[in-house]
Amino acid sequence: MRRTLIVALSTLLAAQAFASAASAQVRSGSGRGGQQQQGEDDAAAAAKKKRDSEWNQPQAPLRQLRNAGPCPYVKVLYDASRYVDFKDAREAANAVAYTGEFQSLSSGCSYKDEEPISVRIEMLMGFGKGPQATGNQHTYRYWVAVTQRNQQVLAKEYFDVPVTFKPGEDRALVTETIEELVIPRAKVTVSGSNFEVLVGFDVTPQMAAFNRDGKRFRVNTAAVTAPGAPAAQ
Repeated sequence: MRRTLIVALSTLLAAQAFASAASAQVRSGSGRGGQQQQGEDDAAAAAKKKRDSEWNQPQAPLRQLRNAGPCPYVKVLYDASRYVDFKDAREAANAVAYTGEFQSLSSGCSYKDEEPISVRIEMLMGFGKGPQATGNQHTYRYWVAVTQRNQQVLAKEYFDVPVTFKPGEDRALVTETIEELVIPRAKVTVSGSNFEVLVGFDVTPQMAAFNRDGKRFRVNTAAVTAPGAPAAQ
């Protein structure tokens, strides 16, 4: 299923303005040392410009880049990477109703000049039906969130994925595509590295704890015997 997500403009711009101001404050320096360094840089730049003019040195054109900077980091949140629904909250293989898991994720982005960042995400999800399932249809829910890198959540949106299991089958694969996730930029100097895009299932606290602990069920299978071979004793 293909979707388009435009994150909250006002929240992002406010956060970016704060981040840009903080970065500018760090870069500018303070006191006499910062002013002295700035003066030396200006003098060096003026000398180079004069030298290039006197020698008629041409400026080599820069190779055009696809993006103005790096893409946002896109990943699946570990605590929400799997969906395991237990009947009566009993963690046992025979108590599983429905399951879901992110199988793979790929992403890319594009932006230049003052354009916003456009991110495309493609996710492959695997779904399962357990012994406690009540039917061949189940609607799963996942979310996509944009955060200021390692800080606050700027925007979050939920999506439903209706899954129908074919008769006699207990597994299904679904590809979800976010065609365009648009992240506004407060200034041209704001790059994708300021942001992080997280995805995950809408899970209960018990499901999150189950994932966090790395719990999984081991399926017991009988040994396969080749035709004509004696059975193991």
